[in-house]
Amino acid sequence: MMLNQPQEQTLWGHPKGLYVLFFTELWERFSYYGMRAILILYLTAQTTELNAGLGWDKVSALEIYGWYTMFVYVMSVPGGLLADRFIGQKKAVMVGGVFIIVGHFFLVFPELWAFYVGAASIIIGVGCLKPNISSMVGGLYQRGDIKRDTAFTIFYIGINIGAFTAPLIVGYVGEVINWNLGFGLAGVGMTLGLIVYMWGQKYLKEIGNFVPVVREIGTNKSVPLTVIEKDRMIVLLLSFLIVIVFWGAYEQAGGLMNLYARDKIDRVMFGVTIPASFLQSLHAFYVILFGVPVAYFWTKWRSKGRESSSLFKMGLGTIITGLGFLLLAFAALETASSLDGKASIYWMFGAYFLHVIGELSISPVALSFITKLAPIKYASLMMGAYFMVSGLGNKLAGIIGEAAQNAGEFTIFMGVLIFCVSFGLLLIVFVKKLKKLTHGADDDEQKIVMVEAE
Repeated sequence: MMLNQPQEQTLWGHPKGLYVLFFTELWERFSYYGMRAILILYLTAQTTELNAGLGWDKVSALEIYGWYTMFVYVMSVPGGLLADRFIGQKKAVMVGGVFIIVGHFFLVFPELWAFYVGAASIIIGVGCLKPNISSMVGGLYQRGDIKRDTAFTIFYIGINIGAFTAPLIVGYVGEVINWNLGFGLAGVGMTLGLIVYMWGQKYLKEIGNFVPVVREIGTNKSVPLTVIEKDRMIVLLLSFLIVIVFWGAYEQAGGLMNLYARDKIDRVMFGVTIPASFLQSLHAFYVILFGVPVAYFWTKWRSKGRESSSLFKMGLGTIITGLGFLLLAFAALETASSLDGKASIYWMFGAYFLHVIGELSISPVALSFITKLAPIKYASLMMGAYFMVSGLGNKLAGIIGEAAQNAGEFTIFMGVLIFCVSFGLLLIVFVKKLKKLTHGADDDEQKIVMVEAE
């Protein structure tokens, strides 16, 4: 469902509905990243401490962390199907917000059963909300609109405002004051997000509504995919493999790197000890700072006629993400040789920076890529599939973190570096062949830019 917004419904060149979705997603991400910042720390905090955690060993904690972050995204598939087949994207987002709020309410209680019930409710809620709100962003623009990628970058910055503030606020309350209060505070963010979403329905009237499946007249069969749509689906499936590799590396942040920062990084700066959870805000801080410059770089790069396809960006982003682990490998070497067994915090600053530069060439690009190539009748399903493979990447991250407890951090960091760089280079080599299968869908925006310039 596309929308040609009237002039009075735009703000700063974009539909006002974009900013409603922007703020809704901002607060949903505040909820999620608040949970992410303190979850592994809560699971491994000793029960004898003043701010008692669950006292699990690192391997068990990383395992449950991997399962949680995986299912948060895997549930996007039934969430997408719920929207496509029954209630539409708009209502699915509302349902998801309610489940997330209820989940955080349960997490306020310290009992183990409340933890599991709350986590399960959040998983269901994110699964309903996440794929559908992203699809609604794409629905605000006509196919081939040159503002589409910019819109997703704006949307992505909104995500990262929530992701930046959550580790600082929720992280401090949870890590310093009380874990359960921290989980509850994260739920306040989703409550604010749902309020914004309900208020902004007047700007979302034409998108996200339920559209019945189109069937051939006189039959009970759905209209089959065309040859072009099938080719594009192949490319989408290949791009999902890129997503798994990327998130498997990137999501070390909430698990292995979070524990590494707590136990083996010297976090004293200017005489103040920085809580480990605070470092989780670095990713989002860098995205906010460099999101627009990176988008501008790719615009200028494309205007000079250079290779700028989504697949090329994702391949290069994978390589840059891998290079971040080279800095972490240096940190592991310093840890092994230092007297106190700790490395400089600046290694973490550099690693997170490279991870974000890689992320900006992959995640918002992949979101836009899906809305370009996915058949209309499978729009929410394919967005759900994207988040499902993101979940598989999160589970892979947990497995890698578990392996580091035996193999050692240096070995794991070097292994991730080598794999990401090799995979990214392989993708760049074959990018031209893969582009042919998109049948020009990924070139629409570039052609429009050239026409306008003429």
